[in-house]
Amino acid sequence: MQKKVGFDNDKYLKEQTQAILDRVKKFDNKLYLEFGGKIVFDYHAARVLPGFDPNVKMRLLQKLKDKADIILCIYAGDIERRKVRADFGITYDTDALKLIDDLREWGIDVASVVITRFDNQPAAKIFKNKLERRNIRVYTHAFTKGYPTDVDLIVSDEGYGANEYIATNKPLVVVTGPGPGSGKLATCLSQCYHEYKRGVKAGYAKF
Repeated sequence: MQKKVGFDNDKYLKEQTQAILDRVKKFDNKLYLEFGGKIVFDYHAARVLPGFDPNVKMRLLQKLKDKADIILCIYAGDIERRKVRADFGITYDTDALKLIDDLREWGIDVASVVITRFDNQPAAKIFKNKLERRNIRVYTHAFTKGYPTDVDLIVSDEGYGANEYIATNKPLVVVTGPGPGSGKLATCLSQCYHEYKRGVKAGYAKF
């Protein structure tokens, strides 16, 4: 019997790459793409999709690396509480460092790291220093004033505008992080706010 393939990784890579690049063109060639889920070793997807390559998302980023900057987000509270990932049994800050190393092994550099909802937590400051010693650019974003109900305050210089603008050079900016609640969406929207103030009609999408 001929074995049927449940998931075609090559077709996935081809179509996803084209779809992302097409989306970039719709927004002044500046798209912030929130990249959720596991980038490497996605064994859950492999269990439910026969033939799925657990590292296909990393292969996708590798195909896009010449057109994409990577921003890694991590929530300061997760660092302070030493939150542990249930699947790997490591803390979120360790996981962030591991992800940076994994990306580099695939020839992909992280442009910068954002510590979100930062309030001078001691452990977060230690983590920031550790990253900077590795010559990684680190930004800190505080809790967004008015979030989530006061839209006028959120979308103002006191809300998203209070966050430091993260400089990027490429048309696609992939925003990722270890686990949920890392501040990926807030970082994307904050960046879009700053881009619009600079006259760039940037877009947002979730992968």
